[in-house]
Amino acid sequence: MTRPYLGNPQYTIEVLQKYDFVFQKRFGQNFLIDTHVLEKIIRASGITKDDFVLEIGPGIGTMTQYLAEAAREVTAVEIDDALIPILKDTLKDWNNVTVIHGDILKTDIRRLAMEKNEGKPIKVVANLPYYITTPIIMGLFENQVPIDSITIMVQKEVAERMQVGPGTKDYGALSLAVQYYAKPEIVANVPPNCFMPRPKVGSAVIRLTRHENPPVDVKDEKLMFRLIRASFNQRRKTLANGLKNSQELNYSKEQIESVIEKCGLPLNIRGEALTLEQFAGLANEFSKII
Repeated sequence: MTRPYLGNPQYTIEVLQKYDFVFQKRFGQNFLIDTHVLEKIIRASGITKDDFVLEIGPGIGTMTQYLAEAAREVTAVEIDDALIPILKDTLKDWNNVTVIHGDILKTDIRRLAMEKNEGKPIKVVANLPYYITTPIIMGLFENQVPIDSITIMVQKEVAERMQVGPGTKDYGALSLAVQYYAKPEIVANVPPNCFMPRPKVGSAVIRLTRHENPPVDVKDEKLMFRLIRASFNQRRKTLANGLKNSQELNYSKEQIESVIEKCGLPLNIRGEALTLEQFAGLANEFSKII
């Protein structure tokens, strides 16, 4: 069987020249050209020959080749028209890969998991464009897609934001959302010279291992996330003011202050000081208000 070869910069350049490929800024394209990083991603994702893997944004198929070697089957979703003929070429020696030409945000991943993996949890691997990282991750979690883990390359700053706790400057709605659904762990830092073209910032590989059950007990998940968004929309304001000013919430000043006090929190506390458990407690109190 053919071994993965695209991690080598020389082959990447050959493929790009053969197809006169032009990098599209709007798709945030930065292709990996470091075999050590590729091997780290495969190791961190824990893929075995029993696994079906969804890859988001395969580019020219560099990581896809490594995934195909490690997994039972891979489906890669690519939005850029210009990359489809390249992928047909670079992946022709692997018969366990399917390429879908489309937008991952419009792809029915639940149906894909049902068809390809009998509805069992799938593994997701991706080198994600920075501008679309959050919508993709949240889409996977919120749409009840059966997921075992998500192993992704993202901007270093975004990876750090996913795993920090209360009271830090990077702590925010993304930290809480990710930690509600999964256990985040940064497994590698990746400098700009591992990509073509070089991005302006450093990257990191982070693995999100899906919780079997959420770590907190909350009656109304959607309400909790509305409260979280409201409390971080205006970080400098107190929690009470953030909730009062939110377009998504419809509670009076008195109701808000009463709930905050019932949860044993001071009225001048800011949202960034609250743990996931405290936000769940707030949501459970607010859901009692008719």
